[in-house]
Amino acid sequence: MRLLTTVLKAALLSTVLLAQPAAAQEDPIQSTIRNQLSALGQDDFTTAFSFASPTIKGLFGTPDNFGRMVRHGYPMVHRPGDVKMLELREVAGNLWQRVMITDLEGRTHLLDYQMIETSDGWQINAVQLLPSVGVGA
Repeated sequence: MRLLTTVLKAALLSTVLLAQPAAAQEDPIQSTIRNQLSALGQDDFTTAFSFASPTIKGLFGTPDNFGRMVRHGYPMVHRPGDVKMLELREVAGNLWQRVMITDLEGRTHLLDYQMIETSDGWQINAVQLLPSVGVGA
């Protein structure tokens, strides 16, 4: 009977832990994003590039190319005013961290960061700028 109770407790604990895989990774994922934003804000593109996944590194090749893309394509990420981490969710087996960034001009942007875990820890595999939702006329 004691063995059965132990097995049932272990099974219940495993079920609880597996039911929330995204929540368990929230802090290291958010730290990765915040660290990259901090490096970008200091024009430290080498450090910022270190938080990118191997796929992103392969696409851009060098920290300078990566920095140029960020400056021109994601100015709100290059110079964020306020950063708020929103929900972390799993979509089709991928983890996506939603981030709300208010730029230095007061405009709010929603971005989704696709995160992957590598031997170097959590890395950013994609960033999507979500369409702004305006108020109807």
